[in-house]
Amino acid sequence: MNKSDRIESFVESLGLDQKSDFDPCYLGYFECFNAQNYYEAHDVLEHLWLKDGRAAPDYAFYKGLIQLAGGFVHLKLHFAHPQHAKHGRRLAPARRLFLLAAKNIAPYGEHHHGLDLVAPLTLARSFAELLEKSHDTFNPWHPERAPRLPIPTGKNDDF
Repeated sequence: MNKSDRIESFVESLGLDQKSDFDPCYLGYFECFNAQNYYEAHDVLEHLWLKDGRAAPDYAFYKGLIQLAGGFVHLKLHFAHPQHAKHGRRLAPARRLFLLAAKNIAPYGEHHHGLDLVAPLTLARSFAELLEKSHDTFNPWHPERAPRLPIPTGKNDDF
């Protein structure tokens, strides 16, 4: 089974609303993100992003959400293994991903694909700022205070 098939199977296992106008990979991103499964959130949305291609109007939007999850992958690994040779150096890359995420999401306005963009933009900017203020020495992420994103609602009328 190739990676694409594994992701499709994983998304199906999430048991998401089949009546939704949204792609299951898009909804799966939020399900995984809110469960603190940031790597899986990244993979699930990347699957949709790569399928749509660079010419798609949502290319940067999906890329920004993927970068947001990627930033939290770094913070979660750093939290779990702060003294590890590789994971101990993940704060600066996390900050860069948060900044890129905000840059890619911001052009889509206040609301896109059923999502209030204030939430992901605030997360990206606030975590980047906290890391910047500490000169990338303090990890602001903690599993007991892990951020959540709202689940997209309504019809997918943003196309």
